[in-house]
Amino acid sequence: MTDAQRPSAPAPDSAPPPDSAPAPDSVPAPGTLCLVTGATGYIGGRLVPELITAGHRVRCLARTPEKLRDHPWAGQAEIVRGDVTDAASLAPALRDVDVAYYLVHALGTGRDFEQTDRLAARNFAEQARAAGVRRIVYLGGLTPDGVPDRDLSPHLRSRAEVGRILLDSGVPTTVLRAAVIIGSGSASFEMLRYLTERLPVMVTPSWVRTRIQPIAVRDVLRYLVGSAGMPAEVSRAFDIGGPDVLTYLDMMQRYAGVDGLPQRLILPVPVLTPRLSSHWVGLVTPVPRAIARPLAESLKYEVVCDEHDIATWVPDPPGTPLDFDTALTYALQKVRDAQVVTRWSNASVPGAPSDPLPTDPDWAGGSLYSDERERVVEASPQALWRVVEGIGGENGWYSFPLAWAVRGWFDRLVGGVGLRRGRRDAAHLRVGDSLDFWRVEEIERGRLLRLRAEMRLPGLAWLEMYAEQDEEGRTRYRQRALFHPRGLAGHLYWWSVSPFHAVVFGGMARNIARTAEAGDDRGPAASGAAAASGPPAASAAAARAE
Repeated sequence: MTDAQRPSAPAPDSAPPPDSAPAPDSVPAPGTLCLVTGATGYIGGRLVPELITAGHRVRCLARTPEKLRDHPWAGQAEIVRGDVTDAASLAPALRDVDVAYYLVHALGTGRDFEQTDRLAARNFAEQARAAGVRRIVYLGGLTPDGVPDRDLSPHLRSRAEVGRILLDSGVPTTVLRAAVIIGSGSASFEMLRYLTERLPVMVTPSWVRTRIQPIAVRDVLRYLVGSAGMPAEVSRAFDIGGPDVLTYLDMMQRYAGVDGLPQRLILPVPVLTPRLSSHWVGLVTPVPRAIARPLAESLKYEVVCDEHDIATWVPDPPGTPLDFDTALTYALQKVRDAQVVTRWSNASVPGAPSDPLPTDPDWAGGSLYSDERERVVEASPQALWRVVEGIGGENGWYSFPLAWAVRGWFDRLVGGVGLRRGRRDAAHLRVGDSLDFWRVEEIERGRLLRLRAEMRLPGLAWLEMYAEQDEEGRTRYRQRALFHPRGLAGHLYWWSVSPFHAVVFGGMARNIARTAEAGDDRGPAASGAAAASGPPAASAAAARAE
């Protein structure tokens, strides 16, 4: 694309469009049934409303359908339970499907993730062919030219293998190969954002000089929707990218410029291997090491598009694909306006517990430790609920901040997610949202918020918060922390931390009640709760005040 074809960056006060794709010229006929796998993930959660807007029927495949319950489009899509690693569950999900989107991968799930990806892709290919699916559309990774598969990072090698398996399925297949995706909430964007904002001076790995061709998420969505309308004789891979080819160093400096930050001093050194640099990324950004490492390994080789043939079947409207600075401007505006639709952390964290809370008081699973707190609150249930639903992220956890910060840092050091994931929305939560090192397991609006721990623990843990009205008409706050130990280590863990519960959980209950009573649901820092207040992690504003 020539410079003349590139769109100019929007004025700073202009409202960015949504992270969505303009209607492409080539789309399947309205009413087409599209199956979307990975609908709980970053791309899938954004693709579903795009397909609905285009007039298509959408069916979502999810291991935990409850995670999609609170999405704005949930009532307009059919949601079925299934798992791509379970062939039997795919047959009913693919029945009568015209176009099947394959948007899942096992990134960071352990040493066997390539085997898992291979099994899942073969299951999907076989079941799609048996069901008579008209087309498969897959979003994979851009791989470097002339590099044998054996020399690629395991992540890129697996993505390429999945593309080949789907292309060999006997079903016409579109494989879209993208490098770095820039959009509010994407893992690549969050890495870039935190590294640039928090480190005015950086000693970096040599891969910051690798050339990359990033692409805006709204262009990815446009190509995904448009690919479904390709004719049956087209079955191939396409490179997709924006108009700019940049090094990661260029990307960080241009991010600083778009965000109004001083230029960063960046010193590349050859001794930082992908393994070491993944630890560095994990400490500075919200992206955990299990995801940071494959992303860092993928930056070892140049990933630049060799062709733009996709435009033959999905033409680019004027001003697209978006240039890098414009994509950054839109993404940053979404973050500032708290309008991030999906985040990289939407998908379940590799290795995190997923067992639901046991409902039987005499649960047969063994010991279930609990810490319960209760307080009468001189405020309405609605005021109390606003405080409960606003917990975490910038608002903190309404108790001893140092204890939460230390727990978060320790979790990062052992490969966990830590506290930096924050929240998708400052005021509202939905089932499946990540919330620092918790995940929202259940919400009963105005009454119950249940969180499941995703920090590294020798067992399973939950935190429940209730806003209720008792028989005397008083507002009552109830809080319950539950822990199901795994082995002796789990029992020892509970008894070692239980002496601190009065400070951590007792302080939380007390400060949540006080904040509701003060009529200030902005968080303990805003209400002046002094030593027992404040977010455990620095805010974005503080990070920029350098």
